[in-house]
Amino acid sequence: MSGYVASTALLDAVAAGEPRAIGRLISRAEAGVAEARAALAAIYHRAGAAHVIGITGVPGSGKSTLVARLAQRLRERGERVGIVAIDPSSPYSGGAILGDRIRMSEVASDPGIYIRSMATRGATGGMARAALDAVDILDVAGYRTILIETVGVGQDEVEIARASDTTIVVSAPGLGDEIQAIKAGVLEIADIHVVSKCDRSDAQRTLMDLKNMLALGAATAARTEWRVPVVGTSSIRGEGFDELLAAIEAHRAASRDTELGRARRQKIAEFRLHKTAQTLLLESFERTAESLQPAFAQRLARRDGDPYSLARELVATSIRKEYPHESA
Repeated sequence: MSGYVASTALLDAVAAGEPRAIGRLISRAEAGVAEARAALAAIYHRAGAAHVIGITGVPGSGKSTLVARLAQRLRERGERVGIVAIDPSSPYSGGAILGDRIRMSEVASDPGIYIRSMATRGATGGMARAALDAVDILDVAGYRTILIETVGVGQDEVEIARASDTTIVVSAPGLGDEIQAIKAGVLEIADIHVVSKCDRSDAQRTLMDLKNMLALGAATAARTEWRVPVVGTSSIRGEGFDELLAAIEAHRAASRDTELGRARRQKIAEFRLHKTAQTLLLESFERTAESLQPAFAQRLARRDGDPYSLARELVATSIRKEYPHESA
């Protein structure tokens, strides 16, 4: 097919699980193509059947290997698996460096596994801007379990908890701190803790330290419907993955038609709305502010105002110019 295919014309092919159509629509979502928004809106209304698992942790904790092994186990059960791997951005092209895709090469050829590497493009919290659009597209394409693997920068990973149904935090022994996950904001986001590389001799200490930390927290926290488990895995030996799959299934069951699940879905919706509104505001500001900035900058240079008041005026003027018919 030659020439540009309208995004709405890709919908049936995406629903049929056609890899080329899936890739095209994800690329347009990632690029922020305005023409694709009607198609993405239609996709959102069709989505909602997949279970989204966020996997985060510090670099070197073995996230990519864990994702690959988990995807293999899910495939053995007959599931189709989507993987959204958030990679660092290239400083030259802005594109994904594709490290995760290389490390998952053993599952990349499986037609039942779709892997998409996405660049952070400066997004904070380890989440690519269009990652949730990609999740919806894979959901509609029939992938019932979708794994999101984040960049792995430590404390900034908390966004993953606002975008996934189940959040897994991966730690590993011997990475400097005894418990990498106890950094503020990371311990608390986990629904399941995984200690990888449990074939190492020092893994047992990491497991015990993490369990003790969680026990101390549970003693002072309010009673909840879910107690966070700690699972030890070894990708080399293939150990711990049955237990991990059981923990994922148990959390999924605990989140289904329960207060815990409803609260989680509300948080995800709030996060999605906030991120989308933030994107639209930034885009509209960039479109209109460029022509307004020189005059405001001249006023600032003459000290006719301060940076804060002039910036507020610039933002307000830009929004009014972009949305002249919107009510105040």
